[in-house]
Amino acid sequence: MSKTITLPSPAKLNLFLHITGQRDDGYHNLQTLFQLLDYGDSLSFTTRDDSALNLQTSIAELDNPNNLIIQAARLLQLHTNTDFGADISLKKVLPMGGGIGGGSSNAATTLLALNQLWGLDLSINTLTQLGSRLGADVPVFVRGYTAWAEGVGDKLITVTMPELYYLVLTPSCHISTAQIFSHKELTRDTPDITVAAFLEQGGRNDCQPLVQRLFPEVDATIKWLNQYAEAQLTGTGSSVFASFKCREEAQQVLLKTPEHLDGFIAKGVNASPTHNVLFG
Repeated sequence: MSKTITLPSPAKLNLFLHITGQRDDGYHNLQTLFQLLDYGDSLSFTTRDDSALNLQTSIAELDNPNNLIIQAARLLQLHTNTDFGADISLKKVLPMGGGIGGGSSNAATTLLALNQLWGLDLSINTLTQLGSRLGADVPVFVRGYTAWAEGVGDKLITVTMPELYYLVLTPSCHISTAQIFSHKELTRDTPDITVAAFLEQGGRNDCQPLVQRLFPEVDATIKWLNQYAEAQLTGTGSSVFASFKCREEAQQVLLKTPEHLDGFIAKGVNASPTHNVLFG
């Protein structure tokens, strides 16, 4: 008898992003703080007795076997030699390529959901290791806690943050992470800081000045949002955010947002909505 589970797949923000050096393998060492949000996509999973993996989505870009959801499910199958498959349905509300972790979150939710549905009983540590093969941002969603990250984003320390409200705005442009990280003008030598120093002094996104120069749409969005609160780029994507102490303040600004910008309000949370549903 098939079983079905529906889970949230939350977004994240990088509250800062410092690039502290470049490694011999070409990857960059960084420091960042992943802030989980109470807003995101939704995924439904139904078990199959055969090994077929099917994704139902209205997003044309995801209608291929190389999307992260199917990759995550296939990786889990290969790791455990399970005979089960799944029919998966995605309700997408997060912008693609915004730097808010939509694809990585979808992959993590898939690992967590199918681990339970298929009765695999893999530990969170094992699922995290599998998730790291799919992308640098997947592990934080698997672990399910707002976290300080170092290394290439794989060394995670749980951090408890104030639960502020964030207005997130996304202009209609696609930014390639590879393009930004390979650009000769990217800052790569920011000194390391401690968690305490960040909480006291704040930080910046080292990618933001470069992205603003290369993408006028992002530059214009940051300048518009700066009228109301300090605006910042998240990750290397096109999404821009600002924090507010209450939802009403954020809502007032959202109502003034130019029509060409997609926007949403979300509360910062310390525990993932996905984990809340799965583990209570």
